[in-house]
Amino acid sequence: MPYAFLMEWSLRELGVFVAAAEAGSFTDAAIELGVSQAAVSRTIASLERTVGTRLLRRVSRGCEPTGAGSRLLPPARRVLAEADRFEELLRTRHERLRLGYAWAALGAHTATLQRSWVRENQEIELELVRHRSPTAGLAEGLCDVAVVRRDVDEKRFGSVVVGLERRLVAYADDDARWARRRRLTLAEIAGRTVAVDPRVGTTTRDLWPDGGGRPELVETSDVDVWLDTIAAGRAVGVTAEATAHHHPRPGIAYRPVTDGPRIAVRLAWWRDARPSGLTELVDAVTRLYAGGRVPAP
Repeated sequence: MPYAFLMEWSLRELGVFVAAAEAGSFTDAAIELGVSQAAVSRTIASLERTVGTRLLRRVSRGCEPTGAGSRLLPPARRVLAEADRFEELLRTRHERLRLGYAWAALGAHTATLQRSWVRENQEIELELVRHRSPTAGLAEGLCDVAVVRRDVDEKRFGSVVVGLERRLVAYADDDARWARRRRLTLAEIAGRTVAVDPRVGTTTRDLWPDGGGRPELVETSDVDVWLDTIAAGRAVGVTAEATAHHHPRPGIAYRPVTDGPRIAVRLAWWRDARPSGLTELVDAVTRLYAGGRVPAP
């Protein structure tokens, strides 16, 4: 019964109800909607029968919400707003490519990609979406393609490596031990506390070989918390080169890890929903990473 009840009202009825409540009269609502006043009256009456109570009362100057109408008006507006967003998504899904990232997008290449995309792919808009999850919003349906620096579930997602990035260590620039250093090793970092975000997945204990020292790891929930922890001197961080370009921070130094393995940068997408513009995006990003040396942060 509850399911059947919910399916009896329509978006059109909600739209007419909201229009009448906001206009303050059936006549003005009819003009706004481009229908007859009788049509507005019939639609409101149909919705009231479904709900089981009166939603709008007639007054000398037009109409106004009843108590029940006042309670239903805010959720009705939200439903209509979500429906508008859904229609927008359907209308633009072949005209917009949403590129998700959780941490640092493409680093120094991000702005270059955005500018070149506008020049070379005018039919498809590229939109960057940041979402803090292991798949940068891909699994959650928030983006069409995701920048990830970890393995993905190959049964669900297609992916391709588009570039490699150096591994850097981040630390407070007045660090007593490292302030004058230009590069460091994994063994030296093993003696420090290392801040990590497990959703990014680029820094785990497995980065340090068995039989040697391994650092104490402290988890952070976001790149800003990660940066704050490092700037305060409570930990150091090991990260991809893109972080230094995407998140420069006064008080934090980034230096190369000489024996740290390079980090693979992947673009990932749903296997059963290959988005429009994917081939062009893969080609563009691959060219950027292959195009030469990235300037030092």
